[in-house]
Amino acid sequence: MLYLSEILLQHHDIDTFEELIKVVKSKAGGGEIFFRIDVKPTYPDTPENWEDMLEGAFVGVHSVTD
Repeated sequence: MLYLSEILLQHHDIDTFEELIKVVKSKAGGGEIFFRIDVKPTYPDTPENWEDMLEGAFVGVHSVTD
């Protein structure tokens, strides 16, 4: 299982929500089946529908927009 908190701990270089989306997409191809959103990202550009966007990035849904 992939946890959002683990991604944030492992990638201190992420400065924006868009960068986080890219990392989640790259991690999704690593064999993980489940994605747990256990914390809220605190980036200034985090949109209101951030959970949907992160889930969409993980499963490969490209139609989720802010």
